[in-house]
Amino acid sequence: MTHNHAEIARGVRFHVSIPLLGVRFIWWLVMPTRPKMLLTEVQHQLRVKHYSIRTEQSYLSWIRRFIRFHGRRHPREMGRPEVEAFLTYLAVERGVSASTQNQALAAVLFLYSVVLEQDLPWLEDVVRARPSRNVPVVMTRDEVSAVLNELSGAHYLVVSLLYGAGLRILESLRLRIQDVDFGNGYIVVRNGKGRKDRRVPLPARSRIALTEQIDAATKQHHADLNQGAGSVWLPNALAVKYPAADRETGWQYVFFADRLSADPRGGVIRRHHLNEQSVQRAVKRASRLAGLTKRVTCHTFRHSFATHLLEAGADIRTVQELLGHKDVRTTQIYTHVLDRRGVGVVSPMDRLPAPSAQSSGS
Repeated sequence: MTHNHAEIARGVRFHVSIPLLGVRFIWWLVMPTRPKMLLTEVQHQLRVKHYSIRTEQSYLSWIRRFIRFHGRRHPREMGRPEVEAFLTYLAVERGVSASTQNQALAAVLFLYSVVLEQDLPWLEDVVRARPSRNVPVVMTRDEVSAVLNELSGAHYLVVSLLYGAGLRILESLRLRIQDVDFGNGYIVVRNGKGRKDRRVPLPARSRIALTEQIDAATKQHHADLNQGAGSVWLPNALAVKYPAADRETGWQYVFFADRLSADPRGGVIRRHHLNEQSVQRAVKRASRLAGLTKRVTCHTFRHSFATHLLEAGADIRTVQELLGHKDVRTTQIYTHVLDRRGVGVVSPMDRLPAPSAQSSGS
């Protein structure tokens, strides 16, 4: 039997492809497990050190992108040139902000120093981008009122605490029932940024609505208990020390979610707090309905809280403590908002003689 050249070529390709397929299959089976195993170890170390779930997700994402950027090479095979190349790529080609670039560097630093246990002093010398110090967007009191008037329900109450107590959005959403002290008139912010607790004033105008919200959260918790649920996530140390506390009323979220969901840390079905994005969308919509042209976010209310306190004569150290800032220099950015230099200056345009009727176009 004779074979033409095309058939012979197909046969050669078939016989050659068998071992190649085997090699490719082995590579596909083995190589991807290395990053996966490494990321599992990163996640384990983050949880051992009690990092927040947001930090965990962020670090895992950046480390995954760092590995993929360098063709899935193991970080042990890389060093300073690869880290600098990745950071340069983020800044130059992707155009990320300085804070985003520094966040990526922090994740890579955690990978090398904690997970791989490599003493790499050069990582400390890598040039970090300097964050921009833009003057924050601040609303007037009338603008705050206008936006709040367009909100309702739990969204209104959450945002009123952002402005009335200077809370960050997640600090407001993560409030537990026992953190609200009506008798002494303050709210305890637990495990805030920097893992610090602090006390902030409880706005008198929020008392009635907050009482009703806590009553609703208590009723929902009892209903969950009757259905065999009713647990809430607790920080690891508390969960170990008080194993039954997750079902106690005091530990439940004030701003509870409308449905049960799987906990991302272990898959346990629990009732989490209100979704952050739903509040952000509500603020954006309320700002538009209020007719504001400036960019208003949830954090704008916190900026406005600090600025209005300073305008009223509050001491900057007091404002620093209420905001939970580690360094007073962070708080001092609000003094730039209060700086009226240039605002009270009369424009030279306004000192010109009044235009004649002819020149004014009439």
